[in-house]
Amino acid sequence: MLGFIIGAISGALQFWLLSKYTAAIISGQYGTKMILFAVSQFLIPLAVLLGCAFILFESLHWAGAGMAASLMACAAFRFLVSGKRR
Repeated sequence: MLGFIIGAISGALQFWLLSKYTAAIISGQYGTKMILFAVSQFLIPLAVLLGCAFILFESLHWAGAGMAASLMACAAFRFLVSGKRR
């Protein structure tokens, strides 16, 4: 179950980085900050899953499930909140 918690936290962090990256793209603010968001957004799942593979091998599938569930939950929450603002 520790893998699920680690995956959920990293999925939420990944969603936050992805939202920052897309906001920078939409606003046209190209720079090193945008590149940092893009690179780290792709490296976080790699680091988390590799870490779980080496340290918590039996929790690897839970980490992946937690990451996916967290990304979907954050996206659904953002969609619902943005729908109420309009």
